Amino acid sequence: VQLQASGGGLVQAGDSLRLSCAASGRAFRSYTMSWFRQAPGKEREFVASISWSGSTIYSADSAKGRFTISRDNAKYTLYLQMNNLKPEDTAVYYCAGQLVSGTGRRVNDYHYWGQGTEVTVSS
Repeated sequence: VQLQASGGGLVQAGDSLRLSCAASGRAFRSYTMSWFRQAPGKEREFVASISWSGSTIYSADSAKGRFTISRDNAKYTLYLQMNNLKPEDTAVYYCAGQLVSGTGRRVNDYHYWGQGTEVTVSS
């Protein structure tokens, strides 16, 4: 499965963005999917995850109340709606799929990764 992230850009603090992650095949429908982000000079960190059915969602504290993860299995697409963006949200955002171990909050928990889409939030 190939994952293609898109939707990043340069926005101002308080703005919204919706990221998308398009998967190449129907196997997407069975995968737990997640978003991670990596700020300059920092390690990649967990943002949010969603089960294959969409019934179970986990979010990092930094995302709660502002970011919403969702998926459309008919379109093989994962989304991240980001509202009230802050300068500290500036990072490259990656989608990840197929949970292979752990709780899904670590980089090594996933088999497939998208190439990343850059989000820059100015103050």
